[in-house]
Amino acid sequence: MHTYAQTNVQLFNQLRRDGYSNNELSCIRNAYEHAKRLFTGLFLASGRTQIAHVVGTASILGSVHLPTEVVAAGLIHNAYGTGDFGGWKKGISQARRKHVMYAVGKNVEEYVYGFQAFRWNSQTIPVIRNKLNALDPINRNVLLIFLADQLEHHQDLGGLYYHGGIEICQEFIDRNGHIMVEIAENLGFPTLAAELARVFRETVLAKIPVELLSEISRPRSLVIPPKSYRRRLSVAFYQEIISGLHYFRCKINRRLHSLRSALGVKKN
Repeated sequence: MHTYAQTNVQLFNQLRRDGYSNNELSCIRNAYEHAKRLFTGLFLASGRTQIAHVVGTASILGSVHLPTEVVAAGLIHNAYGTGDFGGWKKGISQARRKHVMYAVGKNVEEYVYGFQAFRWNSQTIPVIRNKLNALDPINRNVLLIFLADQLEHHQDLGGLYYHGGIEICQEFIDRNGHIMVEIAENLGFPTLAAELARVFRETVLAKIPVELLSEISRPRSLVIPPKSYRRRLSVAFYQEIISGLHYFRCKINRRLHSLRSALGVKKN
């Protein structure tokens, strides 16, 4: 069992011990500085900060000795999904890609773009497993960032929040957990595979305190700005709508799961 970094000091001490050079650490530090700006005030539904999550993801990537650009990308891997670029829209745009390229370099941005563009869900995970040999080096590294992201989300039972409910999370792991472990093994990272197997097993067996059951269905992430911060009305309105839509989507998914269970119907 590994203990992964959650702060910048822990991360850079780990990477130095693992043999990353001063020049390599400088590249990773640029990504960390950019992450601080992109994820300011952003919390995961579990209560941890987004910056702690991306530091943990980079720590996992560094622990298996991946190239510098991949570790740096781990620090901003979800920039286009949750990063704050100053507007109300999320997602990829040419302007945002140029912004990230300027901050961290073209090679790092290519992995960040790949993370957002990659389709990763219960339908595609088995397909990806069957087409590993056809992936180019960039997409193989993007896939490793995905696996590190999943490990980091689940290592403290945060995956229960990430998937929007206990039953939904456990169903996702039942269907896909062994495939993700197999992918890590087939990519040549047995340590990562073993860690994924461990956290998935712990998540499935987890006992959730009664007091927290209602919290599990909260949105995947939420912005909690200090009182001194004043958001533009349009941005605040958009964020509230997105948060509400995710809450109702999780609620509908739980209802559908309960209905399938009651009818004895298995999801294909």
